[in-house]
Amino acid sequence: MSIQTKNVILLTIDALRKDMLGCYGNDKHLAPFLDSIQDKCIRFLRAQATGPYTQASFPGILTSSYYLEYGKPTTRLSTKRTMVSEVLKKGGITTAGFHSNPYLSANAGWGRGWDIFYDSMEDEVEPMLPYIKGDKVNEKVINWLSSHVGAGDYKPFFLWVHYMDVHEPYVPERQFVDMVYPSLDLSKEAMFELFKNYVIRQNVSNPEKVQLLKQLYEIQVKEVDTYVETLFKALEDQGVLKDSIVIITSDHGDEFNEHGGLSHQDKMYSELIDTPLFIYGAGQTGVCDTLVSNVDISPTIAYLFGTKQADNWEGHSLLPLEEFPQKGCFGEALFHIRRKGPDLERDVYFYREDDLKTIYRAGLDSWEMYNLKDDPHEITNIVDTDPKAEEMKAILKRRARRWLNS
Repeated sequence: MSIQTKNVILLTIDALRKDMLGCYGNDKHLAPFLDSIQDKCIRFLRAQATGPYTQASFPGILTSSYYLEYGKPTTRLSTKRTMVSEVLKKGGITTAGFHSNPYLSANAGWGRGWDIFYDSMEDEVEPMLPYIKGDKVNEKVINWLSSHVGAGDYKPFFLWVHYMDVHEPYVPERQFVDMVYPSLDLSKEAMFELFKNYVIRQNVSNPEKVQLLKQLYEIQVKEVDTYVETLFKALEDQGVLKDSIVIITSDHGDEFNEHGGLSHQDKMYSELIDTPLFIYGAGQTGVCDTLVSNVDISPTIAYLFGTKQADNWEGHSLLPLEEFPQKGCFGEALFHIRRKGPDLERDVYFYREDDLKTIYRAGLDSWEMYNLKDDPHEITNIVDTDPKAEEMKAILKRRARRWLNS
């Protein structure tokens, strides 16, 4: 039995760290709108991404599968994966997707199952900003809403909107700089040079520059919050919001030298893997401390429409909360390393069970383990001392063999 709703809307924000939001403890008021709607949300405190970058994480979000599930990934999404849009369209639900991430384009296989799909690949972008900003994405969404809903009686729909505005190269608009750090006097050209000299080179030698990059990132959190607010207002103005459930999350976070790097690279630490996740308008509110994964998002969407989930999905519906199973969470990724001589490919995994988390770099045969309750910043590696280490290592070794044997 599903919760009664006409529409489901999935908002995903690229590279948004959970700890940037006030509802997760940040005190800088970077996302006042997202914080303001929490009284109508279920907020998940321990949501995990399935990978530290878009290509590794989005199979979890939109296909309820893991990155290495079907062998070595290519530039195109495997047709063996079942997208939530395909499931819903077969069930008679109108499906519409809007985003500006080239890794999620129709050319990359992500256009399956959509009645309307805008991926911005034909739009011109600025040299310093390789994606279309959220205000332009909103224009496309609002125009579609007007045409779909405007006649009054409309078919139930699933709408996916993905914003790129928090993502590098960290070149925010001046109006948002003034909202967060008004004394910051940097031109867009200077911001982009900072990105080239430090992020691209993974140069963390200057703490002041790293802090400046983080400030630019924080400004972009403020920026994307305004785009989410604009979209919510449009949904309300169209009379749609009251008949909709909205799921909001990110695909991964970003690092600012917490573990020796910048942006999102070959790591599985909390600043990249812990993601915000909340469900607005489902009739339940409050916080949920259960460990959940982004593979659970597509099954939740299917549940909300009363549609059977795909047989090859890995996750479980988050709703009803009381029926969600206690389970561990996995993530995995593959990194291509260019060098003199043959290039290297290295796979990396994590497995989390309650507050224990194990990380395995298979190519290096390297192990880490952390107790996140005692050590939330993942500083002290306890893999050689914790009594549960061998059990969790065995679980990750089985996953590595699954990929190597596929």
